Amino acid sequence: MDSMLPIRIKKKISKNKLPKTGAEIIIECLRAQGVEYIFGIPGAAIMPILEELRKKESVEGYPKFILCRHEQNAAFMAACWGRLTGKPGVVLVTNGPGATNIVTGVATATADRDPLVALTGSNPLAQHMKKAHQSIHTRDIFNPITKRSIEVEDVNSIPEVIAMAFDAASARRQGGAHITFPLDIQKNLTSSIPIIQKCERSDGVSSRDTIKKVMAILQTAKYPALLLGVGATHSLKITHAVRKFIKKSEIPTIGTFEAAGAVSRELLKYFVGRVGMKVREPGDVALEHADVLLTIGFDPIEYSPAYWKMKKGCKVIHIDTLPADPDALYQPDMELVGDIAGNLSELHAQLRKKFSMHPAVKKARAFLFREQQAGKRLEGKKIHPLRFITDLRSVISDDTTVISDVGSHQVWLAKYFFCYEPKHLLFSMGFQTMGISLPWAMATTLARPGKKVISISGDGSFLMSATELETAVRYSMPLVHVIWRDGGYNLVEIQQLEAYKKSFGVHFTDPDFVAFAKSFGAEGFRISRADEIIPTLKKAFAVKGPCIIDVPISMAKAV
Repeated sequence: MDSMLPIRIKKKISKNKLPKTGAEIIIECLRAQGVEYIFGIPGAAIMPILEELRKKESVEGYPKFILCRHEQNAAFMAACWGRLTGKPGVVLVTNGPGATNIVTGVATATADRDPLVALTGSNPLAQHMKKAHQSIHTRDIFNPITKRSIEVEDVNSIPEVIAMAFDAASARRQGGAHITFPLDIQKNLTSSIPIIQKCERSDGVSSRDTIKKVMAILQTAKYPALLLGVGATHSLKITHAVRKFIKKSEIPTIGTFEAAGAVSRELLKYFVGRVGMKVREPGDVALEHADVLLTIGFDPIEYSPAYWKMKKGCKVIHIDTLPADPDALYQPDMELVGDIAGNLSELHAQLRKKFSMHPAVKKARAFLFREQQAGKRLEGKKIHPLRFITDLRSVISDDTTVISDVGSHQVWLAKYFFCYEPKHLLFSMGFQTMGISLPWAMATTLARPGKKVISISGDGSFLMSATELETAVRYSMPLVHVIWRDGGYNLVEIQQLEAYKKSFGVHFTDPDFVAFAKSFGAEGFRISRADEIIPTLKKAFAVKGPCIIDVPISMAKAV
């Protein structure tokens, strides 16, 4: 990861008349960065910071502490806040196990390109070179999984260090940053003052000559394809430029999981489906027949080119804020690097051609849409996944946020659940971490107050973070969490059966999830027949606090 990012131009926020403790200046710096919430769990090594948060608890403009039940979930919440707002989410934990418990959450944020700043406490500096209680070299632990990991060794450097961390987390490619504050640094006095960025980042538009060369390639295309990646939904400005280009060009469009929502309802007729399932989908058919492939905001971690079967001689045009990574299987013929929206606008202005869909792609797309429509007719003793998805889509509006955990339900949602607003269908594809959906839903209720939020997990992934249901109840978070109950790690079992014809270590029993929810003070429902899906969802969305829905799901394969 980049550990030498430049420090941007800064401006002073205030001037301290009297020295303050390191903990005080930490909170002042977080306030200057516009931090609204800090997700975390208390501990001895961060007590001075927590005390300053307590003092400022009722003061407007200062961060509010969200007390969680497990550090990993706190990190998940902070990362989701960063994804939805574009501003780094903040997680605060103590040293030792507190720090190591957020490792998965921080690694997930970095892999998924979600801006996050992790703050950890540590033993006093004098203890760092000898054995001590809960002493661990956190800077070294987080260095491989963040864009920047820093240990503060001088109380006067706190403002610069915090600015560096937020700068690293925010800069493209976004991700995690980490700071560890020794206990004595939190208590020492300093006259330093907070600093923040003064200048706004702006990426340039490619030269006229480069745009002209790209247009020359596009103009020769007969059956091009547009592959949208995570960057296509990075901002509303980019998504708007993407939609304008699709509308004018009528280009067949494919999306990765994390590009969900870039294609509007109006443009659905040009949408071929999503790729990333490692099997031949309609989007893969489009890749196979494209003579020119235009990628926008694509990151190979979303869908490795190793799974593509591109037409020989296909020209590739890469449009992103960053150059394409060196990859033997992904070597663009042209790159427009910098301002995605600006470069798309230039292409839009010069485009004089409308494109058509290859007959094979039309056929594959039509089959996908027929499958999708079949969901409303599916019955059975257990709920068919496609029936649930169909009924869910009919109940919610386009501004409802739908969050998927990792498992077979993720594949079903990626293939059949269409979303029409950016960042309103959320997946973890960089790290594919189980247990993220409930914490993400909780963070979404804070980032999008007043909007409906529904998260979906398997029964296996739910219990990995189910303790946070108490947190959701305590803060009266209005969310609906659906558990697809099949009594095992279904996606792993499918892979085992394909590879070995046998499954092992994937089955378990389930608790009474309705009783479980009510024991926490949440509402709980159980769906036993397909005709109960819609009325139950409507009841759940009417609940003011968190609600759990238990759904016995069939073992049908999505692909």
